[in-house]
Amino acid sequence: MKRAIVWFTTDLRLYNNETLVQAIAQNDEIFPVYCLDPSHFKTNKFGFKNTGNFRAKFLLESLKDLDENLREIGSGLTLLFGHPEIEINKFAEKWKAQKVYTKKQVAYYELQTQTNVEKELKKINCSLEIFSTSTLFHELDLPLSIKQVPEIFTDFRKQIEKDIKIRKPFAKPASINSPLFEPINWWSLKDFEIEQTPTDKSAAIVFKGGETEGRKRVNEYLFQTKSISNYKETRNQMIGENYSSKFSAWLSLGCISSVEIYWEIKNYESIFGANQSTYWLIFELYWRDYFCFLMQKHGHLFFLPNGIKANTPIEIIHNVALLNNWINGKTGNDFIDANMKELKLTGFLSNRGRQNVASFFCHNLKLDWRYGAAYFEEQLIDYDVTSNWCNWAYIAGVGNDPRGIRQFNPDLQANQYDKNKTYRNLWLN
Repeated sequence: MKRAIVWFTTDLRLYNNETLVQAIAQNDEIFPVYCLDPSHFKTNKFGFKNTGNFRAKFLLESLKDLDENLREIGSGLTLLFGHPEIEINKFAEKWKAQKVYTKKQVAYYELQTQTNVEKELKKINCSLEIFSTSTLFHELDLPLSIKQVPEIFTDFRKQIEKDIKIRKPFAKPASINSPLFEPINWWSLKDFEIEQTPTDKSAAIVFKGGETEGRKRVNEYLFQTKSISNYKETRNQMIGENYSSKFSAWLSLGCISSVEIYWEIKNYESIFGANQSTYWLIFELYWRDYFCFLMQKHGHLFFLPNGIKANTPIEIIHNVALLNNWINGKTGNDFIDANMKELKLTGFLSNRGRQNVASFFCHNLKLDWRYGAAYFEEQLIDYDVTSNWCNWAYIAGVGNDPRGIRQFNPDLQANQYDKNKTYRNLWLN
């Protein structure tokens, strides 16, 4: 009997999951597992938790939903707790699995973990099968190698739009042949030394994790409210549920996929018509892909003070008082402070807000941009390693921005995007 483990990481879905589909097709029995790595909940060298309260809650909700969806088709999720290179190996040996199927990792630390798992599996003659499932454009379809990915986004976009077609999504498996697993004894957030943090009543949206909720949100934003038809005009707003898609939280854990979103947009366009707004949401997915490929290209450089520009002089300091004032919305600039209050109280922030608070952190306070990126990593529900660290490097002037330093004037930004102080009054009163 061919037995295989499907090791879920940031692909917590059944629909359009090539890793799962291939495992089912090539094996007789499937063991779906997720490994809760304690290092993901530790405090890092910047003094922040790698996973904060909001994201931990969203993760557990997503895992519960995945387990329920698996059980509906004859399977179920096994939760392992510990370092993956130890726990995945022990589980594979216990059940005599010949292969472990998982999604491809591209970020430096995640890739290290995946490599360590592969090394340990080899010791018991178990192979690791890896599938690229994170991006809109499949890596195998790129007209260039990862090393040839341009340093300027526009060059990348023009080339891929011309040369690549988006693959069709994989169907959700109808059934999975798995052993009968006992129901999971779900740990509470306190087991990870994380407190339950209620979302503030002023939050633009209350996120709930899982593929079920993610697909529901896609349907709401596209077909129920038709908000996508105005996306380009509303995307810089800062208050409300539908000024932007809010898909990023579910994308970050792979509860939904870029490919699924793309084809849903195409379906929407076929019914209601295409315009600049429907294209612009796809355009945002291009950026997400671009940062994923850039991190593959540059690896650990995105976590260094000078980023991918080793010879660029950068003036940074570490000032705990200034850092804490920024975190707590006490910088003295009301526009920045309002945004930081929203982030602290909800785990979410608009794209306009993120650019402004990052610019203020790097260029007004002149702090080490990596501390800002690390705080976002702890706090954001929709934290995605490539988007977060590449965006921060971009704003700090040590990423792939061809114009170098990109500084926003928060007062001008406030006058343009919060002229009547509606946003500031919401979060500062």
